[in-house]
Amino acid sequence: MDWSKTKTIFIIVFSILNICLYWMYVNRNANIENLEVMGTTSVEDVLKSENITYKLPPFVDKEASYVSADIVDFNKESLKDLKGQRIAITSDNLLESTLTDKLTFEETQKDDFKTFLSQYVLNGSEYTLWDVAEEQNKAFFFQQFDGRPIYYSPSTMLVVTWDESGRIQSYEQRMLRDFTNFNKKDLLSPLEIIGSLASRGLLKQNSEVTSVKMGYSTLVRLTETQVFAPTWDVQVKLESGETEHHFLNANDGKVIEFQIDSDSNEDKEQSE
Repeated sequence: MDWSKTKTIFIIVFSILNICLYWMYVNRNANIENLEVMGTTSVEDVLKSENITYKLPPFVDKEASYVSADIVDFNKESLKDLKGQRIAITSDNLLESTLTDKLTFEETQKDDFKTFLSQYVLNGSEYTLWDVAEEQNKAFFFQQFDGRPIYYSPSTMLVVTWDESGRIQSYEQRMLRDFTNFNKKDLLSPLEIIGSLASRGLLKQNSEVTSVKMGYSTLVRLTETQVFAPTWDVQVKLESGETEHHFLNANDGKVIEFQIDSDSNEDKEQSE
């Protein structure tokens, strides 16, 4: 990428980002005012009245930065060390692999696919297992930055597929590089985030908040560069035993809904 093109991209990115941040600042203040009216004691009372229990992590890192990164354009030279597979680059940023080695789903699942990732996937250690859809014979992984997953970004997902006998057949990979931190902001605490969900009626009765973890979600998506915002992932165990995930912007408390199109592998993000 030449310098003039890079400069133009960053001017566009940060112009859009400034508008987004101002909008988020206004909405964040409104949300915080609502939370302050509700009050910490009131949040706890609401949760108690609904029989919602929770386990909160220590609120140590009270600030987090936005993150920008560039989309990786795969090339044969960067993939030459990958063995036991046939690789096709169907577009500059999509890698499709068909395994020739015999490897079963059961074997790889025992260690959350870590052996598979390290031996067969470019920069596999950057990915973390998110979900195993056994009815679809697929496992979904998110790329991480600084140990935190990037939730449901098409530019950072790895999807592994196996056949009915459990043999891994193929995977599709997209990846980002050159991550940069910028514009550090205050975070809403896990209790404030749970309170925000409770005030919206999004936490069901007799449920348990089992974890509140930090990651990232897409804020600005351009052709070559992506910008991500700090995002809380609230995991909730329902009375039925099922698990729900709620994603909220960690700065302003907006609820983020990811709608995955399984055919195009694209997502749509909506906020409340």
